[in-house]
Amino acid sequence: MTETQNYVKLHSTDGGVMRVRRNLNLPNNIDVVEFCREKLAKAQISRHGKNIYAKCGDCIITINYNSGTIITAHKIKKLTRS
Repeated sequence: MTETQNYVKLHSTDGGVMRVRRNLNLPNNIDVVEFCREKLAKAQISRHGKNIYAKCGDCIITINYNSGTIITAHKIKKLTRS
């Protein structure tokens, strides 16, 4: 799997879907895998070891490189200077 070409292989476990929904505050009617697939089309992709990190707008999605499993996603915290 290259960093961006194999979206067909993209999937997630039930636990991964729950983590992504919780961390990104997604409603239950959103298909998490499709949501991530759309975000990946516009993402900055980097690979570190066995994982791919896709920075897309205000979030980072973590995907296992070998299996194509969406592991988690997190909002990017904006730093405020005081």
